[in-house]
Amino acid sequence: MTARISGSFALAGLFALSLTHVAAAQDTIKIGELNSYKTQTAFLDPYKKGWELAIEEINAKGGVLGKKLEVISRDDGSSPGDAVRVAEELVTREGVNILAGTFLSNTGLAVTEFAGKKKVFFLAAEPLTDKITWQNGNRYTFRLRATTYMQVAMLVPEALAAKKKRWALVYPNYEYGQAAAATFKEMMKAKQPDIEFVTEQAPPLGKVDAGAVVQAIDDAKPDGIFNVLFGADFAKLVREGGTRGVFKDRTVVSVLSGEPEYLDPVKEEAPVGWIVTGYPWDKIKIPEHATFLAAYQKKYNDYPRLGSIVGYATMKSLAAGIAKAGSTDTEKLITAFRGLDVVGPFGPFTYRASDHQATAGAFVGKIALENGKGTMSDIKYVDGAAVLPSDDEVKKLRPATE
Repeated sequence: MTARISGSFALAGLFALSLTHVAAAQDTIKIGELNSYKTQTAFLDPYKKGWELAIEEINAKGGVLGKKLEVISRDDGSSPGDAVRVAEELVTREGVNILAGTFLSNTGLAVTEFAGKKKVFFLAAEPLTDKITWQNGNRYTFRLRATTYMQVAMLVPEALAAKKKRWALVYPNYEYGQAAAATFKEMMKAKQPDIEFVTEQAPPLGKVDAGAVVQAIDDAKPDGIFNVLFGADFAKLVREGGTRGVFKDRTVVSVLSGEPEYLDPVKEEAPVGWIVTGYPWDKIKIPEHATFLAAYQKKYNDYPRLGSIVGYATMKSLAAGIAKAGSTDTEKLITAFRGLDVVGPFGPFTYRASDHQATAGAFVGKIALENGKGTMSDIKYVDGAAVLPSDDEVKKLRPATE
């Protein structure tokens, strides 16, 4: 008799625990997040801090639709195959119907394709390839960060103003680097028909032989250099080129190189005078950024990197989209995100209905050295809307996905 009673209490306890788990699940909105945390730590450690801060702020104000946001985060292995496997696990095992994240362009494209096939909402946070919202775009995928095309378009006016005829190009030999180089050549040729591209150096991502690259550039005797290398590859290029004097008396235009993630490691070797896109966190006067900066520094006792901005804006975007949709239903989310207005640390931006691309911009300026560290000077903010193609032009780039 006692055993039966004990068993009944045990079953009752298990049932109550089960009900608690169900109630907890009903009280949260789960977001599946995947990224290359193990290989791209310089950008993605701050990125994670950014989205954690956003989730904390959102939940402290009651969450969205009366529910707390819960992020289930996974590493995507920095490969398209692993990214798809992880996305599948998040959807099938964790039960999410909202995906966000990715860093490398090839992994972002893989998850974009997955989202289209599985009909899952995907907000690509960081990957820059234009194909995500244009050639390979689908109705389920949106993208936050300024694209390869946008970043290059922000720098081209500065490159043209330098009035250099002979250009060398150096870029990582995968989707993002190839696209950046092709866009730069096309834009420059259209405005400066007599331009010459005297050498192209395209080392494998993460495996640059900096000595060979800078020697090839020097041998070609360019007037200007267009660089797309980032991370450890950027640091190697800067150090080797600086040692050999390859950048002296040459205009260098470089995508992303003004971001603290990439300037901090080179310290006093920062290549002063390079024209770059980046994030001068200590010089921005935008009110929304001041609020973000204070909150970030209070929580982490550290300054933000560009990754921090991207992570923060990613979760703020999802919260705004879910609130506007009044639901986490995929079709309602798609409708809500088309034309969605969001306020981020750089001010307001919009997710365009025509191509699902956000109009968030970037800062353009020159690398300077202050207190033994690289920073940016002569900065200006370029609104993404100012460099994006028109809706009519987008129709030619993007497949019909409705």
